Amino acid sequence: MLTLQSPKSHPVFLMIVVTTIILFTASSVRHALFHSTAYDLAIFDQAIYLISQNQTPFSSLMGINILGDHTAFIFYPLALLYKIYPDVHWLLFVQAFALALGAWPSWSLARQAGLNEPRAIAFAAVYLLYPVVFNVNLFDFHPEVIALPAILAAILAARLNQTLWFCAAILLILSCKAVLSLTVLMMGVWLFFFEKNRKCGLIAIFLGAAWFLIATQAIVPYFNQGKQHAGVGRYHYLGNSVLEIAINLIFKPHLVASRFFSTATLGYLTLLFLPVIWWISPRQMSPLISALPMLFMNILSDIDAQRDVIHQYSVPIFPFLLTAVISTVADRQKRGKNFWKNARNHLWNHRHLMPRIWKPVSQRLSIKSVKHIWMRRLWIRRNWMWGKLLFTNLSKLLILWSLFSFLILAKYGYFGTIYLESLDTWQATRQAINLVQTQGNVLTDNSLATHLAHRQTIKLLHQVANGQSLNEFEYVLLNMRHPWHDTADTAVSVVAKLKNSPEFKISYQQDDVFLFQRKRN
Repeated sequence: MLTLQSPKSHPVFLMIVVTTIILFTASSVRHALFHSTAYDLAIFDQAIYLISQNQTPFSSLMGINILGDHTAFIFYPLALLYKIYPDVHWLLFVQAFALALGAWPSWSLARQAGLNEPRAIAFAAVYLLYPVVFNVNLFDFHPEVIALPAILAAILAARLNQTLWFCAAILLILSCKAVLSLTVLMMGVWLFFFEKNRKCGLIAIFLGAAWFLIATQAIVPYFNQGKQHAGVGRYHYLGNSVLEIAINLIFKPHLVASRFFSTATLGYLTLLFLPVIWWISPRQMSPLISALPMLFMNILSDIDAQRDVIHQYSVPIFPFLLTAVISTVADRQKRGKNFWKNARNHLWNHRHLMPRIWKPVSQRLSIKSVKHIWMRRLWIRRNWMWGKLLFTNLSKLLILWSLFSFLILAKYGYFGTIYLESLDTWQATRQAINLVQTQGNVLTDNSLATHLAHRQTIKLLHQVANGQSLNEFEYVLLNMRHPWHDTADTAVSVVAKLKNSPEFKISYQQDDVFLFQRKRN
């Protein structure tokens, strides 16, 4: 008799709860230590705050309406949380929960594929221990992390022929970031041709293609003053617009050949595949068709950050990589084989071809031949036992290798090194921030903006680097002992200018932390 387990007591549910707490705590500590950054946490925090206040979500940090950035309409439902209480920790919690929640569809996909309960739970652990999940949680907030469990849910819904749930998941994915429309489009291709799910495949192809055209050719130019998305600049060697880049990719492949066949690309692929390298088969890699758009974009980009497992750019790739691994293990379980057992079975099935040592005396082999035969038989038995041992303990091996990969590639070590570098000015910085009591305009640097983003205008030092007037700001907050590295020289010149300005006064100064405030008339 099958006993149904309460979801609240299910191991995967407990794993999700614990992981959410760990991830939320980690990102909150990083934020509290002033290592969260304006790009991108303050950008999204400001936009969502303005939406919650029924104002236009114009990003003063980017100089555009936030919809002209990634067409992320997911910001509007997120703003409902800010209506309860406007706090950036909402975003950190949503991100932590979304990342942890992906363990549930991962477990469900494993069970749907025919894996037993221990192996399905092991795949939930493989998902949670994948380095990108932990690392991207530390890198501020990005709406595409919400798409991560949605992608896995869409794959599950397609395999279960749940069309309505599939459509809901696809719409959620598209609301997170415009470029994910290409992922959805290629997911449709994979579902249509390889999974033989024509209905879900056609839906994904249509919605992905339609949203890509609407977002890139209408919404982004409209909110971006007629300009192309800023991300196009990362592929300037291919063209100055999305259409030009697409044309050059087709008719000028030599422009990208060197990018594909390079040590940087090899290193990036190694980082992606290392945590699952033992559990993936070339025969089961068709799900990665869906990941090709993001994979190619990361490889072709001029930005090195798109080719690591620290930033958010590999997030849309991971669900399909995990799906391929699940399919591989399920296939091996179904066929009763694995890499080691294949060799054993081949030899064992042909054992009748071996000479037998109990033939008549006149046909007996030499002692050397007999020794060779028994060595082969011992080798067969050893590999059979080894293969059986590995396949029987596959759940443990999956978790152990994932843990090993996590320990190598996850950036938990930052908490003992980088994140403690500015600890000597922590109290002074906290006190200075508390003195900013109005909604007035603020000028600061990349590491402090996330604590002051709930206002219409907040800018970074690089936006005034050309010597423009500082009179538009009511507050200027800078940490001169630990300035942001890209604008350290600008910080020095701004502080010198404000010290000699009759329109500003030093409102707070301690441990090289300066808060300037414009004098009231």
